[in-house]
Amino acid sequence: MFRRLLQPGQYLAGLIALWGLALPVLALEDLAGRELTPPAKVERIVLGEGRLLPVLALLEGPGVLDRLVGMPRDLPLVAPGTYAAYEERYPALADIPPIGQGAADTFSLEQVLALQPDLAVFSLHGHGPGSDNPRLVEQLERAGVTVVFVDFREQPLRNTPRSVELLGELLGRQERAQAFAADYREALQAVTTRLPTPDTQPSVFLHSRAGLADSCCETMARGMLANLLEAAGGRNLARDRLPGAAGMLSIELLVTEPSQHYIASAVGSRATVREGARYVALGPGVEPQDARASLQRLVSEPGMQHIDAIANGQVHALWHDFYNSPFNVVAVQVMTKWLYPEQFADLQPEHTLQRLHSRYQPVALPGTYWITL
Repeated sequence: MFRRLLQPGQYLAGLIALWGLALPVLALEDLAGRELTPPAKVERIVLGEGRLLPVLALLEGPGVLDRLVGMPRDLPLVAPGTYAAYEERYPALADIPPIGQGAADTFSLEQVLALQPDLAVFSLHGHGPGSDNPRLVEQLERAGVTVVFVDFREQPLRNTPRSVELLGELLGRQERAQAFAADYREALQAVTTRLPTPDTQPSVFLHSRAGLADSCCETMARGMLANLLEAAGGRNLARDRLPGAAGMLSIELLVTEPSQHYIASAVGSRATVREGARYVALGPGVEPQDARASLQRLVSEPGMQHIDAIANGQVHALWHDFYNSPFNVVAVQVMTKWLYPEQFADLQPEHTLQRLHSRYQPVALPGTYWITL
């Protein structure tokens, strides 16, 4: 899928192979559109951000730490439930050398080069170094480190299987990558082949990182969860009101522009539940009653009850980290079932999540990933 000839002449390449001569005639193209030649061996890997750890585990299985030699310290901060589950299974995770705090400007080139990696895996755009850091990429490649860009965030549904298959090629995990891609596409087709016509789409207000800011209300218009909502057949209220990927909508606009459904993205965790934080909690380790209580508390705040969807009881919340996860297709199934409960009564996103986690994650990730009032 990603392979193409470096030089024309398949006949010549075939003769060379027949003569037993080694010639690297194949290259790969990453998600930034960059041509790269796979390293002869990949024995040492660094990650550009912590959220890529489950992606690496998807392919490496129980040996997820065997080739990992460096990653930023951001995972305990942005996904504490996920980090706790991995650290419980792999105590050595705490000993992986840190190469920054997660932001691109904290990424240490010197520390990375000291680790002598063969491969650096970066997100196309995200919290760590991305395709807009060409000098860093040039310095790494000049030092002999292959840099590959993947994407689970900008165009998640298109690029998730492509990213996994690309990494499968680089890591020698092609069979596992292709199996995941097939499962992923099957889960997505369970929605896309049955969606009603576009003119019947219900309107949705997507409240991003609900409760994290004092002002209301942050939302996503493009990419990330907005793409997943679009795939689920929802009409995103922010789509035609914001020029960029994300931004703010006033509570006054939300009151005057009715939406049929309210969906909060939850950035809280089991720890924030104990702290009594005001934002919605979902994810690994979160109990259903705590998730529901956190959502109820948020939508009961002054002004929120004037939003039509909340007043009418169409209130839902979704784990925020689905926006940058290889398991984002589960969020599509969840939202589809919320928006079209009769047409998709037989859809079982909880089974999809359980199946994907059990097949492609080496740690148990019990918890609550969505909730509805």
